[in-house]
Amino acid sequence: MNKLGLFLSSLLLILPVQGLTCAAQTQSQAATQHAIVLHAARLLDVKSGRVTRPGEVLVQGERIVEVGASVKRPAGSEVIDLGDRTLMPGLIDAHVHLFLHPGAEDLQTVQESVPQRTIVALLAARDDLMAGFTAERDMGTEGAGSADTAVRDAIDDGLVPGPRLRISGNAINILGGHEDAIHYNPEQRVLPNATYANNKDELVAVMRQQFKEGADFIKIYETGPDTVSDGRFSTIYQYTEAELSAAVAEAARVGKRVAVHATGEPGTLFAAQAGVASIDHANQLGDETMRLMREKQIFAVPTFTIFEYFADHADTPAHAARERAMLDLHQQEFRKQIAAGVPMAVGSDVGPFPHGTQAREFVLMAKFGMAPLAVLQADLLNGAKLLGWDGQIGVLEPGYLADVIAVSGDPLQDISAVQNVSFVMKGGVVYKK
Repeated sequence: MNKLGLFLSSLLLILPVQGLTCAAQTQSQAATQHAIVLHAARLLDVKSGRVTRPGEVLVQGERIVEVGASVKRPAGSEVIDLGDRTLMPGLIDAHVHLFLHPGAEDLQTVQESVPQRTIVALLAARDDLMAGFTAERDMGTEGAGSADTAVRDAIDDGLVPGPRLRISGNAINILGGHEDAIHYNPEQRVLPNATYANNKDELVAVMRQQFKEGADFIKIYETGPDTVSDGRFSTIYQYTEAELSAAVAEAARVGKRVAVHATGEPGTLFAAQAGVASIDHANQLGDETMRLMREKQIFAVPTFTIFEYFADHADTPAHAARERAMLDLHQQEFRKQIAAGVPMAVGSDVGPFPHGTQAREFVLMAKFGMAPLAVLQADLLNGAKLLGWDGQIGVLEPGYLADVIAVSGDPLQDISAVQNVSFVMKGGVVYKK
């Protein structure tokens, strides 16, 4: 299919979104007029790890009013019986790329227009929501500038369905860095997938422009490229501790934070010393880095799913072996990080693999050493803190936003239950039933 055909197909695919939005808007209006009672065989208290049997949630408007084995049924309330399922908070993905889809990343960012990529992002947001992800952090548009501001605002305004979003606009990178177009003919002047900033002054200037254009936080590439040789991991750092500290201070000036793509030392140490909000990927963390992360409550976001996907879909056997070696080392380091008490959040790096399938991250984190409850707490409790919605999402308690999903089975017994979401409510509005 040529580019025009792909663009028109994307446009046609978005038509069901409009119909769903109309339904959601109608439900939203109705939600302010009557209560909804959700009933299921089980209800998960993610803080304590207790499962209530049966479980019910009373929702009025966009908020939870009551939770328990049995709740009040106000006059005129609607009862939704979800049968043999578990009610739990909507999932959080702390590392997504709405503007990416499977395929050659560098080619799609060069060949596809920003309007086309924005349509793809809208579809991706819908798919993630239908998979139970009611809140996400978009970690860079990969060359689409501040287009994610429009996507976030359209969702917030009820124009299209999607998760609650924290967005960063274009990520920041050095000239010739990890996301620069270094494999193209320089005479073609191919643009990078991130915005250049080569020193403290340029970092601050770029950040101010991104905040002007609507960014909720800043995403900085701190390391890359990565190599594994004889079982040893190494990566190049891009910014010094002083430069990252300047970025963290500038973000704090306006009440915002910085997240970094950082896979190993010494870049991860510089990021921890600077006091970033999260170190994403975190393939390798030294002892001092882990101590600082524990002390400052800086979250590691492992993103195992993307490493697994790249290993399974490599273009050559040599590339597959490299990705497998990277994943094997990553999981070994992850066990050390758990033992060291490094705070964890859950992020998948979805985009290069299909949106709506990223609950695989929960399964891999459990496979590589975390108990199912610990994974869920990392996602829901730590994720809410990382996204700046602590006390608003991530827990089913009175006063919290009514972001509720239902899954088959008990996720404490089998974490893969989060891959089978049959009901989705966000802010009191039913999007999937």
